[in-house]
Amino acid sequence: MCGIIGFTGTANAVPKMLKGLSVLEYRGYDSVGIAAQTAGGVDVVKCKGRIHVLEEKLRDEPLPESRCAIGHTRWATHGGPSDVNAHPHRAGRVVLVHNGIIENYRELAADLQKSGVTFLSQTDTEVAAALINACYDRLGDPAAAIRQATDRMRGAYAFGILFDDRPGEVWVIRRGSPLILAKGQDGFYLASDMTALLPFTKQYCAMEEGEIACLTPEHTLLMREDGSTQPAVWKTTSMTPESAQKGGYPHFMLKEIHEQPGAVRKSVSPRVADGLPDFSADGITPEFWKTVKGIQIVACGSAMHAGLVGARVLEELAGAPTTVHIASEYRYYPPLFSEGTLVVVISQSGETADTLAALRYAKSRGVPTLAIVNAVETTIAREADRRVYTYAGPEIAVATTKGYCTQVSVLWTMAAAIAYACGRMDAAQARAVVAALEQEVPQAIEAMLAKRDQFARIAKGLVDHEHVFYIGRGLDYAMSMEAALKLKEISYIHCEAYAAGELKHGTISLIEPGTPVFALATDPALVDKTESNIREVRSRGAQVTMICREGTAVPAESTDEIVYLPDGSAPAVLFAALTAVQMIAYETAARLGCDIDRPRNLAKSVTVE
Repeated sequence: MCGIIGFTGTANAVPKMLKGLSVLEYRGYDSVGIAAQTAGGVDVVKCKGRIHVLEEKLRDEPLPESRCAIGHTRWATHGGPSDVNAHPHRAGRVVLVHNGIIENYRELAADLQKSGVTFLSQTDTEVAAALINACYDRLGDPAAAIRQATDRMRGAYAFGILFDDRPGEVWVIRRGSPLILAKGQDGFYLASDMTALLPFTKQYCAMEEGEIACLTPEHTLLMREDGSTQPAVWKTTSMTPESAQKGGYPHFMLKEIHEQPGAVRKSVSPRVADGLPDFSADGITPEFWKTVKGIQIVACGSAMHAGLVGARVLEELAGAPTTVHIASEYRYYPPLFSEGTLVVVISQSGETADTLAALRYAKSRGVPTLAIVNAVETTIAREADRRVYTYAGPEIAVATTKGYCTQVSVLWTMAAAIAYACGRMDAAQARAVVAALEQEVPQAIEAMLAKRDQFARIAKGLVDHEHVFYIGRGLDYAMSMEAALKLKEISYIHCEAYAAGELKHGTISLIEPGTPVFALATDPALVDKTESNIREVRSRGAQVTMICREGTAVPAESTDEIVYLPDGSAPAVLFAALTAVQMIAYETAARLGCDIDRPRNLAKSVTVE
């Protein structure tokens, strides 16, 4: 959600801004702009629309060469997409870009207007620029002005700031929104995530909450809230520029679906020792698992759907009562905590604002926390008591695939670890679960990827429909929720998931002749029950596709199409079904000509509440 890039050094900054912004496109945006320091001051060029619109403006009116600049992709919150509302924003001697939301911007704007400030945009960001400028006019010191201004702000922010009279300097501060600094051969960079920095360097420094940094062509200095200063400490990322490229696939989403077998292996293998589930490399001992008497999973979107699968597996294997909570609701309707409660937060980006707020809520009440995250050294990863990384690698498509896949695989491994530690599983049973996740699951995914022709044929039958339904029971219902989300978020076809047994309690009224219904039936114990529900919708004219194990007896009159999954363990069959629904969504969106990697109105990393 929004993206920031910045540079100061010895090279021309404008091409770097355009390159960094193009990498940040995946985060979702509706306007774009850059501010560049030149001999005449700070020049701002911004516009509504995609980066190619900005590039056309720069071709028509080229900027003088600049060695210090900031850039931004905006996802509209305060004020609609427009040239005026696009970042960067200028106020006096201050030009800035901003990720996040200033919650008390109206109050701040009212105070500034009393002193004669006039605002041109509808954004909270212009208010932030004006407040920093007012403090700078009084204090004359950038660090003091930024600190004084941000002390008055409520909300989340990551700022990249240029001062007209401070050539070559980029000032930054973060609170609640991520910012990463980086060191290259030709200068220093800042960005909202590591992928934007990979074209330039692999050396990075993740900023702490409340830190101010000053980047110059020669050095980077960090200033903490207590007034102490220190140079940046650089680390080297294992990510590569190639990992953030399409690699010959037409879309990142398709590439990432194909990366799932390797992503699962990478996420499960580090938690296996002698064939048994073992989280000691994550600093989690069997003794800790024995203290867990109940689990609260907190997440948003697909991560919450992963939690629904995880909850069923945790209860079945580990016997740990598990509830799943939508992160945006967690603090406002807090659940009861009891002795032995573990709060598990799940976030692909590690910066999801609502999930982070839920984590802090649990910690404030002394409840142990564990984070399942993909992005290393992000805020959630740092603040949780314990963290488990999913090792999915960069996920560029807005709609998650391998992120969700690895979250489920880690939760399943965790369930086996708790069950084994607490004596609910013997060694042979625990080894069987781990082997299924580590070996069978990747093979099952690969087998389903070979069925692309069938998925394309199914997709052809969906493109003329406005409504689609997924139904299932047990784990299949949990998977149906993710399947429905995938289809609607990238194809824009309305799609809902229902527990199959609930159809007769109202939902069946929506079924009319030709309505596409997908029935997930991977659990042999529930196939007959699900098949009865299929007959209910089939008799009312639904066009039914059943997704089930090979060898499942399905009466010919019950379905129009069957997607057979390789028969095997429960994890293998479930992940095979996941691959099927992902590919059906992808093929449908491709046939409709949708912007698959960047669906309208969506953002990859949701860093505002």
